[in-house]
Amino acid sequence: MVHSSFHVPAAIWLALAMSAAPAAAQTPNLSGGKVKVGVLTDIAGPTAMANGKGSVIAAEMAAEDFGAGLNVEVISADHGGKPDLGSQIAARWFDVEGVDAVADMQGSPIGFAVQNLATQKSKIMLLSGSTSSDFNGKACSPLTVQWTVDTYNLAKGAAKAVIEPSGTRWYFLTVDQAYGHALTRDTSEQVKLNGGQVVGNSVFPPNTSDFASFLLTASNAGANVIAIAASSGDTVTALKQADEFGLSTKAKVVPLQSVLTDVHAVGLKIAHDAYEVSPFYWDRTPETRAWAERFYAKAKIMPTSFHAGVYSSVAHYLKAVKATGTDEAPTVMKQMEKEHVHDFFAGDGYIRADRKMIHDMYLLQVKKPGENKGDWDLYNVVQTLPGESVNRPLAESQCPLVKK
Repeated sequence: MVHSSFHVPAAIWLALAMSAAPAAAQTPNLSGGKVKVGVLTDIAGPTAMANGKGSVIAAEMAAEDFGAGLNVEVISADHGGKPDLGSQIAARWFDVEGVDAVADMQGSPIGFAVQNLATQKSKIMLLSGSTSSDFNGKACSPLTVQWTVDTYNLAKGAAKAVIEPSGTRWYFLTVDQAYGHALTRDTSEQVKLNGGQVVGNSVFPPNTSDFASFLLTASNAGANVIAIAASSGDTVTALKQADEFGLSTKAKVVPLQSVLTDVHAVGLKIAHDAYEVSPFYWDRTPETRAWAERFYAKAKIMPTSFHAGVYSSVAHYLKAVKATGTDEAPTVMKQMEKEHVHDFFAGDGYIRADRKMIHDMYLLQVKKPGENKGDWDLYNVVQTLPGESVNRPLAESQCPLVKK
């Protein structure tokens, strides 16, 4: 485990006063005398670039920027892609180390494994890397916020963008994990609503090295869209092998949950023109660029949407602790719901009754080789997707917290 402790001097607090929330009038009532945030993520595995140490750095940056007046400690651990290990780590954090909130939670299986424990222990979960839409649906929890993206967001934007230029026959390659099945389910619904057809689905185990049989089956099914419902490692492998087999000339190969580091790893020669739905792109505005440059100085990569979401969620959490003067989870969550999110990540975000943080999303398209002006200049922003339009309507929510 990695420990980083921040006790920010008053002088720095004054410099940050314009961007940070006002300190609470009362002395903070903090268990153990400090606020402790744990970043549970994939540090050495296939999604380490998309989440990993970058998520830890993002949480540390939030502590630096918004920890003034609080004794904030950020700790981190690698769950190794194993839900049982993630649960063991979280149990120790809650029972022994006094962790108040857990951030990132890369991988929906890890998120689901830890959520019941966090609810029992009255701890807040800030999901950035757990993307199954069930977290704001049938599996919603009063102390869990899905901050960054969910499979419904990805499905709605991608289906419309790809079907409109005649991508009507879809074949899915689905990783055999909770978010993979949720992503295929949500995207299939949107494909049908937009007039497309699902012609097949192949389910594969995580960390698959050979996609030949799956890709061949998709091609033989007459698909003109091959949709990859997987995270970074499997997405990169599938994209490269689809290009090697020449399938990109016969069908659109659509990575449904790709991020900046995936496209960087694959390269524009293979990934060009692919669509991606994302809540964040580092080069979109002056504010995103300024934060990304700070992040790059520490991480030596440009941030993904998961990294940006970790920062935004931890910052909002710390501001709520400061405003309420306590780290008592239900009180902090009420404050988080009360205050809107105004930062580089979300211009006017808010936490909805189903525990989804609502913010705009963006339809991105990967640039062609030669269009980019630098190593990380990878996308064009095609369209802004307003927050409410790209999230599941509350009227359709299965979340027990939503009053109907």
